[in-house]
Amino acid sequence: MLEIGDVVAVPLPLGGYGACQVTAAGEHLTVCVLDWRSDAVPTLDDLRSAGPLRVDHHSWSGDPEVVNVPAAEHLPADAVHLGRLPVRSELPETSAAYGSWSGMGLQVVLQRRWELEVPGAVREAYARAGHGRVQVDLGRGAMTRPAALSALDLRDHAGDVRWAGLDALPRLTQLTWRGPERGLVAALEARPLITALRWEDPPEGVDLSRTGLHGLALVGAGPRRVALPPGLMALWLEGEPPEAVEAAAEGRWIRLTTRSGVPRGLRGVRELTVEASGDVTGASLGDLEWLERLSVRWGRPHGGLAGLDAHPRLHTLELADAYGVEASMLPAPGGPLRLLRVDGFRSSRAGAVRQRYEDAGVFVEIRGAKPDRWLATNLDNPLRDWVDDHKRAGEAACRAYAAASRAIAALDVGDPGAVADARPILRSFVETLNGIEERYEIIDTLRREEAGEVFFVLAERAGVPPSEAEAWFGDWREF
Repeated sequence: MLEIGDVVAVPLPLGGYGACQVTAAGEHLTVCVLDWRSDAVPTLDDLRSAGPLRVDHHSWSGDPEVVNVPAAEHLPADAVHLGRLPVRSELPETSAAYGSWSGMGLQVVLQRRWELEVPGAVREAYARAGHGRVQVDLGRGAMTRPAALSALDLRDHAGDVRWAGLDALPRLTQLTWRGPERGLVAALEARPLITALRWEDPPEGVDLSRTGLHGLALVGAGPRRVALPPGLMALWLEGEPPEAVEAAAEGRWIRLTTRSGVPRGLRGVRELTVEASGDVTGASLGDLEWLERLSVRWGRPHGGLAGLDAHPRLHTLELADAYGVEASMLPAPGGPLRLLRVDGFRSSRAGAVRQRYEDAGVFVEIRGAKPDRWLATNLDNPLRDWVDDHKRAGEAACRAYAAASRAIAALDVGDPGAVADARPILRSFVETLNGIEERYEIIDTLRREEAGEVFFVLAERAGVPPSEAEAWFGDWREF
């Protein structure tokens, strides 16, 4: 376990290394990111005079980057423990922020990009943006928008776009777009502050190689060819993957999330998330010889794993809702695996997993293990994980959902009176959740969002208009 003064080199998202130092220790470690970036792993001597990284990009205040990390959390396999140095007086020993080791280098990259790639005039305009409202004309007449608006949805903008109108929004960093290109790429190239793009149903060929994007989501009917910018750090493929992708170092610095395979041209990807239905096999992962971190999140059906031993650098494996996975499907002990984290598992199989990696140098963490008998009834219940917070409260929530789901299924949605019939069903569901919260106090922000998602799905199945469902949920809930 790390102690006060310990110094760790962390790999940065776009290559090279940053560094950080533990400045306080207890249940959490207080970790200060140092103002350092180098191509190679630094030495302790390199870091003796390094001060804290002060973060002032975008709306950050210029304070040192300091994060609390759980003391029991293991260092990532690609981090390097360098040793121990005296803690300099300018390094803070307290923080109100919480995080993990895996995200420790991101602010180094974002701060350097702000200083080296974003023009000074753009930074000054960002700082001057007030909290009032401005007129934005994108070609269909002036619209009133907040001066500090950071995200803009243009999916429904028909006709030509007056892209110069974006300059009225000096804090704009995210765009959502749909369909043909229509000048979008040139607008992005001229505005390095826009670093996130969600593009639905893009054309067959997409060239974003000269933009400043950090994050890109391609949704729906995928393009055949995509050229990505060298600074891209995250790519989400929410539809059919492209046939071919052009990326720096074959995607080595990209965190890829996909639902349906890995496209050609990304064989250098080191970090992959698969949103899976059914089995995940080596064939579905593609020829990823550099793969180091794999996360699999299952929906229905909950499948298994196969072929992971074909990835010789896979040191971290994270599985969510892995109810179809058995111990024999996991990577063989004695290989590169160093961390296995499972959230949502069959308790009948947990012992075999731990036994598989006993004395193999693999840290195993299994959360949310549930009995087979309970899963037989609740596997497809969207509130099943509430039992991980509180058994009785979670079971009551699952029963409430099951009852509401059965009642909604019994309605004739073609009947004009179905919406009126659904109202007491949905109200009873929400009132049951109100009672659970009053008694057990388990509905935090995450559980509230989950409850809302479930409510709206039930309402949609009953044919309730979205605006009416939102009003009902807002009026009835007390959590």
